[in-house]
Amino acid sequence: MDQQGLEPRIEKIEIKLAFLEDFLNRLQEETLERNALLDKLSAEYGAMKERLLPLSQEPELIPSRKPPHY
Repeated sequence: MDQQGLEPRIEKIEIKLAFLEDFLNRLQEETLERNALLDKLSAEYGAMKERLLPLSQEPELIPSRKPPHY
């Protein structure tokens, strides 16, 4: 294959590579955001679990009155 035949192929490969690099960068940013959200939700879940665990072990601490809409 001559030089002129290679140039269009190389250009197509470079274009595809540029798109793949952009996609990879966006995917990495999204992954980091999702991991941060997952860490936050995990911490919130742990805090809620710590608060609810004593209540589940001692049901008499849970008020037994009817809700206000009754």
